[in-house]
Amino acid sequence: MNETPFVVLIPARLGSSRLPDKPLADIAGLPMVVRVAQQSLKSSAQRVVVAADDERILAACSTHGIEAILTRRDHPSGSDRLAEAVMLLNLLPDTIVVNVQGDEPLIDPQHIDLVAQMLDANKDVSMSTLAHPITALEDWLSPHVVKVVLDKRSHASYFSRAGIPCWRDAQVGELPPYTVYRHVGLYAYRASFLSLFPGLTAAPSELAEALEQLRALWHGYRIAVHVSLQASAAGVDTPEDLLRVNEWLRT
Repeated sequence: MNETPFVVLIPARLGSSRLPDKPLADIAGLPMVVRVAQQSLKSSAQRVVVAADDERILAACSTHGIEAILTRRDHPSGSDRLAEAVMLLNLLPDTIVVNVQGDEPLIDPQHIDLVAQMLDANKDVSMSTLAHPITALEDWLSPHVVKVVLDKRSHASYFSRAGIPCWRDAQVGELPPYTVYRHVGLYAYRASFLSLFPGLTAAPSELAEALEQLRALWHGYRIAVHVSLQASAAGVDTPEDLLRVNEWLRT
C-alpha cells in the first residue's frame, strides 16, 4: 500500500484544435475529465482536483461529485495552470503533486502511485515521471513517441522525439539491441518546484523538441524516472482516439 501522501491535479482546457471541447467529450456516458478524475480517485491520492479554464468544466465536475477550481484561460501550458492551482489551494511547499493529463481516461491508478513514490524516495530530485520499454519499431521511429535516456540512478539524462541513444550500426527495420524507453507524460512535483517552474526561462532544447520537461534538465534540476514493464494506455487527442476508447470500454 502506498503511504506517500500526495494530491492529484488535472489541468483541463476547453480549447483543442483537434478535438473541440475535449474535456467534455463523451466517454461511455461521462465527460472525459470526469472519467480521468474517477480513475485518479482509484489511486492513493488524498485529494483529486480538476484545474479548469471554463465554467462548463466546473459544472460537469460538480454534477458528478468531482472537486474542481477555476483557473485563468491564458495559461500557455498545463504546468502554468497547475502553478496557479497550487496557489489557489494553498498547498504546502513540500506537498507532492501528481499532474494527470485531462485526456487520459484509461490511466492506470497504480502508475499515479508509483510516480508519487518515486519522488518521495528521491529527496534530491525535483520531479518524477514514468517510462516503459519500447518493443515496437514504429514507436521507436515515430517523432510522436517521446524517448528518454536514463543514468544508472534512473534519473533522466535527456528526452527526445528522436531515437535515443542512437544505434550507430543500425540496420533498416531493426530495433536497437539494448533497452530503449518510451516516456509517459505523467509527472510528480513538489508544490514549491511547481510554483517556480513556469518562471524558468525556456531551454533551447525545449524549443527544438517541443518538450517542456527539458527546461528542468537545462536549469540543472533532476528528474527521477520509474520504469514500468506495463505500457500505459494511449490518451485521447483526436476523434479517432475518442472512438477507440469508447469501443474499448464497451468490450
